[in-house]
Amino acid sequence: MEVRDAAPGNCAGVDAAGIPGYKPTEVGVMPEDWETRELGEIGQSLIGLTYDPSNVKPDGLLVLRSSNIGEAGLQFDDNVFVDMDVPERIIVRERDLLICARNGSRPLIGKCALIDQRAEGMTFGAFMAVFRSSYNDFVAYCFQSEIIKRQIQEHLGATINQITNKSLNSFEVPFPPTAEQHAIAGALSDVDGLLRAVEALIAKKRAIKQAAMQQLLTGKTRLPGFSEEWDTKRFSGVLERLNAKGSQIQTSEYQTTGRFPVIDQGKESVIGFSDSEDRLFKCPDGGVIVFGDHTCIAKFVDFDFVVGADGTQILRAKSGQVTRFYAFQLQHRGIEPTGYNRHYKFLRERDFLVPTPTEQHAIANVLSDVDAEISALEARRDKTRAIKRGMMQQLLTGRVRMVNREAAA
Repeated sequence: MEVRDAAPGNCAGVDAAGIPGYKPTEVGVMPEDWETRELGEIGQSLIGLTYDPSNVKPDGLLVLRSSNIGEAGLQFDDNVFVDMDVPERIIVRERDLLICARNGSRPLIGKCALIDQRAEGMTFGAFMAVFRSSYNDFVAYCFQSEIIKRQIQEHLGATINQITNKSLNSFEVPFPPTAEQHAIAGALSDVDGLLRAVEALIAKKRAIKQAAMQQLLTGKTRLPGFSEEWDTKRFSGVLERLNAKGSQIQTSEYQTTGRFPVIDQGKESVIGFSDSEDRLFKCPDGGVIVFGDHTCIAKFVDFDFVVGADGTQILRAKSGQVTRFYAFQLQHRGIEPTGYNRHYKFLRERDFLVPTPTEQHAIANVLSDVDAEISALEARRDKTRAIKRGMMQQLLTGRVRMVNREAAA
């Protein structure tokens, strides 16, 4: 199979005049030998299962929900099982396309995953839909592209985040010849394989980090050259809270571009950018720990930033202590001694079992190296995702054709 750049410029959304072999369609400019089809013409959309809480059991028939759709396909970290009779037509089959049709979060509408052998024979919830056709290997990538995403946005209501089966059946997709569909799906599937491999490496590195923290932060394993006893110290002896209220900004003031990164208690390292220089928090030498009263995430930050959401707290180690070491301590054990209550008033009551500052530095350096490896893998994953988005834009519009060598000769 060879890839052929078939048309000048980006065909999607431009006038087809003057581009030999291309035509305008409802989903954009595409090759003349391609068609467009409504999903209802090539398959059927199915409504999910409605069940009562009394039907939920510790095991039984898995009900697939939005939480079962991950970045790299199906995931099974958050499952619901029912014990009840389910119509045969909503028992999922391999290669069915599971779609999030209703959700409180608008960006999740349309998120999808192909059913594989692990979920075959299960069912799906009422906020989900299944599209069943012989073309789902190709159609699944249309759902991940702007082709379907644009149509979803046009069908969503002002207040209800939902797409109906009627809407799904009306969505139009490009429809190349079957052989080219297979070639396009195969090329994009290869990229998905790379993404899954990188995700697996990230998960492995995170597990290694957790194991290393369990050993190093408790003194069960000592680094070479260290043998001194660890001391128990109160919070007030090792950490102090910094006032950041004057630096906080409202969500509406976040910007996608700007001079200063915005940091808050959420999972993401940087949630956006701001040009609010008057709210800039000048990070002291040695960095700070950022956490919140309603989250167990404790992040180490060593650059100047603007503080985001209310409730964001900032700590730093006192003189002679190592801030990054305590960031790892809080990541590992949680903010409060039980690991769950994160309010500052509980945090200031806790004790820390700590080594000498020199050993704190050594432990923090080892764990920081693992963090750096994870960050490098995450950057590789994000780059691969960007490559996939670019490939979908090119292949699903026919901008780049997947051509059989024998046919091209």
